[in-house]
Amino acid sequence: MTRVERFHPGTKVGEWVSGTIAAPLPTTHVFSAGYVMGSGSYTDIVDKFLLPDDIRTTLATGLSSGRSAGAGMSNSGTAGYHAGGGTSGNIPVTTVDKLAYSDDSRSTLATGLADTRTNIPFGISNSGTAGYIGGGWSYTGNDVIDKTDKFAFSNDSRSTLSDTLVAALSYVSGMANSGTAGYVGAGYTTSNLSRVEKLPFSSDTYSTLSASLSAAVRLGAAMANSGTAGYFAGGYASSSVTTVDKFAFSNDARSTLGTGLSAATYAGSGYANSGVSGYFCGGTSGSNTDKFAFSNDSRSTGTTLSTARSYMGAAANESSLV
Repeated sequence: MTRVERFHPGTKVGEWVSGTIAAPLPTTHVFSAGYVMGSGSYTDIVDKFLLPDDIRTTLATGLSSGRSAGAGMSNSGTAGYHAGGGTSGNIPVTTVDKLAYSDDSRSTLATGLADTRTNIPFGISNSGTAGYIGGGWSYTGNDVIDKTDKFAFSNDSRSTLSDTLVAALSYVSGMANSGTAGYVGAGYTTSNLSRVEKLPFSSDTYSTLSASLSAAVRLGAAMANSGTAGYFAGGYASSSVTTVDKFAFSNDARSTLGTGLSAATYAGSGYANSGVSGYFCGGTSGSNTDKFAFSNDSRSTGTTLSTARSYMGAAANESSLV
């Protein structure tokens, strides 16, 4: 047994406490952060934003190849994932890259997606349990997809849900109330959609919400304040839009924020620090990041992306979900 003087997580800043511990303190601390991955110009770039201070770095090791229009999902406290997307020429792939939050190292899963997917499939995360990648467009058969792949976070094994989306669609966005349900919004079939589908994690069976988005759009972005509400933002209707729609998880009712995005955009990405704030990044409007405080939905300007880009995937290591 060793007598030590140390900072204790429950103390005030600058306050020292004495304690007796039987083992050394951890040498690794995983900081909460958001990750924005890939781009429409088929780059492998990964920007990391520390939360809540929004300090940005660009990882030395990016994706395993330059990719556009993939999707992200996250197992908070452990790893983030970038799935699918297209390589140069928008050739869709089955690749799933995994970023370990402990050291930002990258590995590539031996089992990728069941189908090649690009043109913005959705990613939703039930942190601690499983992540889902669905929709998008496949090179095989030149088909839009209605299927959803599920990755168990315990061992990264993949299964495919027996239930499918109401219709095959691409250019779609997704977010989740972790532990409860995922939500898939907007997208494109033969026209833009305002429909929102809900996927309860207890059954993995889709239903369609009675409340839809305020307008039919494709190429929007989404993020969620898990336990409270989810947000769908931007997209392309007859032109790009600034709209931010909010869905209360208590009853799935939709409202539309009085303050939308700072610029009309589509093909951006979103991530969140649940309990604090959510972020919508990039898209066709450039490198800008809009930050929404969950306490009152007010918008401020966050740290910009390292380069102006669109068609990215995003994931976040949220301390509240660990």
